[in-house]
Amino acid sequence: SKESRIAARVSDPHVLVVGHPYIDVWEAVKPSSVGIGAWPVVPRGQDWKTGVCRALGWPETTGAAWQHILSKVHSYKDLEPQLLGRVEELIDFVTAVPD
Repeated sequence: SKESRIAARVSDPHVLVVGHPYIDVWEAVKPSSVGIGAWPVVPRGQDWKTGVCRALGWPETTGAAWQHILSKVHSYKDLEPQLLGRVEELIDFVTAVPD
């Protein structure tokens, strides 16, 4: 992906680039927290956020959809563990005591 190519060029020992398996951060919110069974599969080439809104029958206003999703996140328990692991990795990196 474009992001992978950009991250591969980073070589500063003071910079850590981590990834996550999600198309968008929306997908890192547990579907059950939002009241859905699963995030819909959006065909490649289609805008993912718009496709999600369309598949879920939500208005195709992605800003409003994001506000709705955020309103359902109350703690880390509402997020997928794979995202939390990346966040913990970054916290460890920025708080490490230099040798």
